[in-house]
Amino acid sequence: MREPDRFRAAVDTWAAGGTGAAAAATVARELATDGLATVVLVEGVSDQSAVEALAARHDRDLAGEGVCVLPLGGAMSVGRFLRIFGASGLATNVRGLCDEAEEGYFRRGLEQAGLGTGLTRSTMEALGFYVCVADLEDELIRALGTSGVEHVLAAEQDLARFRVFQNQPAQRGRAVERQLRRFMGTTSGRKARYARALVRALDLDRVPRPLDRLLAG
Repeated sequence: MREPDRFRAAVDTWAAGGTGAAAAATVARELATDGLATVVLVEGVSDQSAVEALAARHDRDLAGEGVCVLPLGGAMSVGRFLRIFGASGLATNVRGLCDEAEEGYFRRGLEQAGLGTGLTRSTMEALGFYVCVADLEDELIRALGTSGVEHVLAAEQDLARFRVFQNQPAQRGRAVERQLRRFMGTTSGRKARYARALVRALDLDRVPRPLDRLLAG
């Protein structure tokens, strides 16, 4: 697939509805004929960054394989995207990744798309949809360990900032894991940057299971 960014933009406009939706649907359909094989639905840009970083670790060219990782901008819209990629839309293979708190949105979206009823986490996995506990950042922090994450912070020249952050009244007494998760979300773009950096720092046999299984499929 040669134009994944243009495809993502067209699908976003299509999903949003409104006056530009029909034209965007036409563009998306045309671009999908250029080798689109699989769409991976993720909640946000940081999840996209992690998936693409892991693919790079495995020397995989996702665009060349026809795989497009598409951030939803929030789990509540997953049903609209599943309809777009379903039998009445682009009829494309779809996989996905979500946080534990958003699992219900994904489950209902899959059921409304006609992909089963009474879905459990294991049956969602059989459909190619995986749940991070509690979220992908939490999974990556556990996989690396707090000392490993702090090494990444040092490499990114953020360790001193993190120490200042830890000393804020609201952070004192919290577990380091919670402090790290909060720190990564305090500045625009930081979550995506650390999603990439943490994946690059992982031993490949320590990749969190949801992320590993998602890409393996």
